[in-house]
Amino acid sequence: MKISFTFSIILLLTSCQQPTSPAIVDVPKTEKGMIKVTILYPNGDGKTFDMDYYVNTHMPMVASLLGDSLKYFAIDKGIASGAHDTPVPFLAIGYLYFNKLSAFQNSFRPNAEKIRSDIPNYTNIQPIVQISEVLE
Repeated sequence: MKISFTFSIILLLTSCQQPTSPAIVDVPKTEKGMIKVTILYPNGDGKTFDMDYYVNTHMPMVASLLGDSLKYFAIDKGIASGAHDTPVPFLAIGYLYFNKLSAFQNSFRPNAEKIRSDIPNYTNIQPIVQISEVLE
């Protein structure tokens, strides 16, 4: 009985010490030649940004509107700047990835007004957009 009890305690302690396995997530791979649309939201006096709305409402809506041409999207939340005691330069940065520039253009154009009209729901910032080709 004592051996069984000791063995049970060891199993319990061992299972508590092991980290739980994270869910397996299919992490998208950026490939050379892909198009990355970067949407930057600069910080500044009086600037506001509702990250919860952006993450849970705006970007899923954008993904739905852009359909299969959008390969994946990512979101960064600014938490610090590179210089001590200076404000974060961007409150948020969004990324949209496409296989080709025409895929972005053909899916965005018919939905541009709906996407742009949602911006006041989460921020008073005029975003800066850059379209880039992924090199590495």
